[in-house]
Amino acid sequence: MKTLAIDIETYSSVDIKEAGVYAYCDAPDFEILLIGYKFDDEDDVTVMDIHGLGKAGAMDSIEMLCPNFWDSLTDPEVIKTAFNANFERTALAKYFDTPMPPEQWRCTMVHASMLGLPRSLADVGEALGLPQDKQKDKIGKSLIDYFCKPCKPTKKNGGRTRNLPEHDEEKWNLFIEYNRQDVVAEQAILNKIRIYPVPESEQELWDFDQRMNDRGIKLDWDFAEGILQYDTKNQADLAEEAKSITGLKNPNSPAQLKKWLTERLGYEVNSLTKDSVKELISTCNDEVAIRVLEIRQAMSKTSTAKYAAMEKAICNDGRLRGILQFYGANRTGRWAGRIVQVHNLPQNKIPDIELARELVAEKDFESVELLFGETPFVFSQLVRTAFIASSGCRFVVSDFSAIEARVISWLADEEWRLEVFRTHGKIYEASASQMFNVPIDQIHKGSPLRQKGKVSELALGYQGSVGALIAMGALDMGLEEKELPILVHQWRESNRRIVKLWYTVEAAAKAAIKERRTVKIKHGLEFSYINQILFIKLPGGRKLAYYDARIEPNARGMDQITYAGVEQTTKRWGRLETYGGKLVENIVQATARDCLAVAMLRVEAAGYKIVMHVHDEMVVDVPCEDVDAAETITELMGQNISWAPGLPLKGDTYETPFYRKD
Repeated sequence: MKTLAIDIETYSSVDIKEAGVYAYCDAPDFEILLIGYKFDDEDDVTVMDIHGLGKAGAMDSIEMLCPNFWDSLTDPEVIKTAFNANFERTALAKYFDTPMPPEQWRCTMVHASMLGLPRSLADVGEALGLPQDKQKDKIGKSLIDYFCKPCKPTKKNGGRTRNLPEHDEEKWNLFIEYNRQDVVAEQAILNKIRIYPVPESEQELWDFDQRMNDRGIKLDWDFAEGILQYDTKNQADLAEEAKSITGLKNPNSPAQLKKWLTERLGYEVNSLTKDSVKELISTCNDEVAIRVLEIRQAMSKTSTAKYAAMEKAICNDGRLRGILQFYGANRTGRWAGRIVQVHNLPQNKIPDIELARELVAEKDFESVELLFGETPFVFSQLVRTAFIASSGCRFVVSDFSAIEARVISWLADEEWRLEVFRTHGKIYEASASQMFNVPIDQIHKGSPLRQKGKVSELALGYQGSVGALIAMGALDMGLEEKELPILVHQWRESNRRIVKLWYTVEAAAKAAIKERRTVKIKHGLEFSYINQILFIKLPGGRKLAYYDARIEPNARGMDQITYAGVEQTTKRWGRLETYGGKLVENIVQATARDCLAVAMLRVEAAGYKIVMHVHDEMVVDVPCEDVDAAETITELMGQNISWAPGLPLKGDTYETPFYRKD
């Protein structure tokens, strides 16, 4: 099939990093400046300069000068490729008011991510070791800053707010060559990784993802805007109150406030971190100082940050789009949150969230404070509820119950756990029963044994030990540190097949790397080593990739698996380490992701419209008259998956007019 590689350069007054591509393209001044393209049977890249022509003029110019491009752009028989194809596809569709079906596009960035490579064009070229003339031109950032973003008006530039080609023709010519080089770099990457094709199932899933992001989710903007307006006023009032109490010019300054508190309290106050302020409030007897500290707490809360992100990203039709990144986590292939970061929304802990939401919607903030406490806390609790169903619809939210616990039990053939999931599903109680040899009917919600079972389940499944228990909050639950090694031992004794899975997976990965052979274990898991990439084939057929995998000695001189990847802290390409439990975590989370993918495609095929998904749950816009939707979707979530025989799945489903945790 014929392919067309495309890279475009654009202008918009909207910040794409803050607002995302959809709101960026929704700006009234959005414009496509350059289109670089190359057909697979041609040697050279063509760059079309269409700046300043307007939509109609640009289309006429393209049809007259490059008719082959326009015909191919809309021809379903021609595959379009781009690095981050969501951008090119969305921008071209918006600018020319022409549908760009995702089925006709292929994303080179996703393709690279599936091989464990970085998500930026420059970093991929460098990681692949491409020659300099095949890599992204490093001059690009300064040119994009100059031509693609608004500029600050100055006397020198005549007070203009945008740089045009006539303001610096030399730079513009460099910009054209930069666009041309991007197409060269993208093609070089694609040619390098073409030997590892994207599975058809993943392409189908990307198509679904694009349709879902195009669809977007509706926001209750009046509700969110009311919160932002009140918070702005409230922050100003709090600042004035703090000034009047302390006499400080800037009571929000840590240095000024620490000095004031030290003088007031008669002892040194060295820190104003969140925990330090909390401790000061609990130990201090000075009511005036306590009020100042409470004000600092209220002013430090980021409870409205997500509402502010919504304001920047909301599209003209009141919907939020592009909040989920396909293959955002290239270790597992799970989606990543973007813009509003829906994967880390605060939990709903307000007892009557409907009333709280209603009062906020009515802007009755006095009653909110009276009934529910400080507004920053309430606002953070209500973030989810800003997402609302479309007109005439309700949300049906369906979540995979304990999906990771189910998947690891299935992969390990831990039969007692599988029986739990086939029956009552109470894994925390059952785990405690196994660990402490106590009948399950004697373990109830809130009991100390259930707490121990719960924290052990959450912390220990991926070869975690005492440190993992502490990180999961074991000490905050009231457990003593001396108890923790016993918990680790008891959990591992109760889950010997899971423990065996850690070591089996690590041994298989090491054997594949050392011996350059394919190692198969149960449930379709396969480990292979091809061109320095460790591949782990999952039960569903998809492969995880660990680029430039090696066996190297660790600090104790023992063999350890390392690979090239993006470090979490520095966000830079470097060497990472892994081991059996971590590989099992990747496999389990990736398999859980594949289960959700199957379920979402089934739900879409049944005619329902998914508008968002968060972790292991999907949010579906359903017409109010469809009374059977929840039952149907629950049934689809629990259906068997052909590649996972014996994996017990269960969907927990509820209906709501706005997004919330049930």
